[in-house]
Amino acid sequence: MAVGRSFLSCAAQANATQAAQALGSVNPEFLTTDEAGTFLRLSPRTLEKQRVQGGGPRFRKLGARVVYAAADLRAWADSRSYEMTSDPDYVQRNSVR
Repeated sequence: MAVGRSFLSCAAQANATQAAQALGSVNPEFLTTDEAGTFLRLSPRTLEKQRVQGGGPRFRKLGARVVYAAADLRAWADSRSYEMTSDPDYVQRNSVR
């Protein structure tokens, strides 16, 4: 184990790797909240908060299940790309309210 890395971070990385391998082999169009979190490297809880407060990726309700389309996750992530912190869109979106 590398210096400065906890067992938890190693375990989380191993879980993320396993999830990515599973997703890569199946390549589903719709992902659960846990799978979407792994895909975006966000906590599933963050996605749950964003569903309530807004600002997160588009989601779908299929019966009682919440799923995310892989294309929507990519589009949401792409809409948050910037070249520098002084980019006007970055400053406006991330300003303190």
